[in-house]
Amino acid sequence: MGAVTLKDVAERAGVSIKTVSNVVRNAPRVSDATRVRVLEAVGELGYRPNASARRLRTGRSGLIALAVPDLTTPYFAELAHHVAREASGRGFTVLIEETRGDAREELRLATGVGASLLDGVILSPLRVSPADLAPVADEFPLVLLGERSYGGEQVVADHVLIDNVAAAREVTAHLASLGRTRIGAIGVDEQGSATSRQRLTGFQQALYEAGLRYDPRLAAQVGEFDRPNGLAAMRTLLQLPGGVRPDAVFCFSDMLAVGAQRALHEAGLDIPGDVAVAGVDGSAEGLYSTPSLTSVVPDQASIAAMAVSCLATRIGSEDPLPYEVRTAPHRLAVRESTDGVRRPLPS
Repeated sequence: MGAVTLKDVAERAGVSIKTVSNVVRNAPRVSDATRVRVLEAVGELGYRPNASARRLRTGRSGLIALAVPDLTTPYFAELAHHVAREASGRGFTVLIEETRGDAREELRLATGVGASLLDGVILSPLRVSPADLAPVADEFPLVLLGERSYGGEQVVADHVLIDNVAAAREVTAHLASLGRTRIGAIGVDEQGSATSRQRLTGFQQALYEAGLRYDPRLAAQVGEFDRPNGLAAMRTLLQLPGGVRPDAVFCFSDMLAVGAQRALHEAGLDIPGDVAVAGVDGSAEGLYSTPSLTSVVPDQASIAAMAVSCLATRIGSEDPLPYEVRTAPHRLAVRESTDGVRRPLPS
């Protein structure tokens, strides 16, 4: 028996080949009843889409990749969820790649190695810079996520980001508004990532605007934005003399903040009574921690929609298009770790 075709599925379901194609590609404008009938026929016949044939027919595979540094981080896991949903609505299948922040792996994906299968890549880089990407940026559909400060640098790809300087300034100003005067920062990156630099800039700006002095002793360096680094950094800050030790900390990620909260608990200190804690990411882990974590919440659904839209436009165009830098919204969610006010969790 030969391979099952779209025609076979169409005949079994009693619909057109075009309708079967739309269902297989998860395209919109197909009724639920028709979609169920087609999917039942697909299952009964054991139909499997032939990506190679599709590539020959259309020049595209329908596959895109999302490449992020660390899938164990809740932020990137949640982002992958939103990207997959958005891409599915446009008929794409998403492959997930984990770069571990390795510059060579980031560059490999950005330059389209594996492009015989992929139509394009959404990449959240930690180490490669716009200068690294400039020589190859026009060769392969690419959208960048995360923080980049272009300044005088060339914009080499579509880019979706949040305003990290503004976000860090807002959360630090919140801590200062509570009367905290020794505000520390956890997340100064030893390798100087753009995310860390921008959040440190916003932190320093807010201190200046609040009439507070930036004390480098209160700016703890980390190797990664994870729980163990947050734990170690907070322990280091707690070893500072009493007159220096922070009464609040802004952590450059929720995972750093969760680690910092653990260190404070071990030391028998009250949050926020002794030390207020805030983070960035708006993760579910921070929402359900005890106390719940004040955090900057990026609009991940908007980030995903912007990124997939940019990539789809570039994949679908044969003409060179100007690169776009889009800024997604964010909000500050004030919770128990800074104001001590108990709030009911969403049911």
